[in-house]
Amino acid sequence: MEEIELPVKKVDIIISEWMGYFLLYEAMLDTVLYARDKYLASGGLILPDKVTLNMAAIQDKIFKAEKFGQWENVYGFNMRCIKEVALGEPLVDVVNSSLIVTDTCKFFEADLYTVKIEDLTFANKYKLKINRDDTVDALVCWFDAEFTRLKNPITLSTSVYSEPTHWKQTIFYLSTPASMLKDEVMEGSIAVKKSLVHPRSLDMVITYRHEGKNSKISYKQLYRLA
Repeated sequence: MEEIELPVKKVDIIISEWMGYFLLYEAMLDTVLYARDKYLASGGLILPDKVTLNMAAIQDKIFKAEKFGQWENVYGFNMRCIKEVALGEPLVDVVNSSLIVTDTCKFFEADLYTVKIEDLTFANKYKLKINRDDTVDALVCWFDAEFTRLKNPITLSTSVYSEPTHWKQTIFYLSTPASMLKDEVMEGSIAVKKSLVHPRSLDMVITYRHEGKNSKISYKQLYRLA
């Protein structure tokens, strides 16, 4: 889009399936915003026009132990350093809603009529309340894309509570799990930006804090979705 000229000056509708894993992976929204600023007529439509990112926490002891615990003994060798690298790679997979142990927190939203490219680099806070006594092993994120200006508005949801899509969900396993009691809170921040090395990839920093009866944790973890 950035390298061509359309045979018209303005268009009435821009429709694009630009969403990637974790919504922003592959940076395709940049092109939609370029097309909006250059070609969209006054009063024109963008489909979808509103997007949100949401988060919840899960317990996933068995899978986490199988996936990451293997590095502690590889044919008799302690390769725990590889475990830390593996933990920094978010997993894209379908999450069973029965694993969810907290409420849901919306931590990012964008109106495609007004959002700017610089708004896609952000550091936002989140807060999650646990709904049963359990351990938090990972944070899971998904997006919703809304078509609000249609005659019959609809929402495309990639939530753990909706039918699975090819976007699945994005899982961030925690180096240090949190043992929590019902109604206790985990809070922190999530910072997202494009990778300087691979602009279609995302570099993220997640902090999480919990001060409860069974555990007190304050941790910062780096991730790259590549």
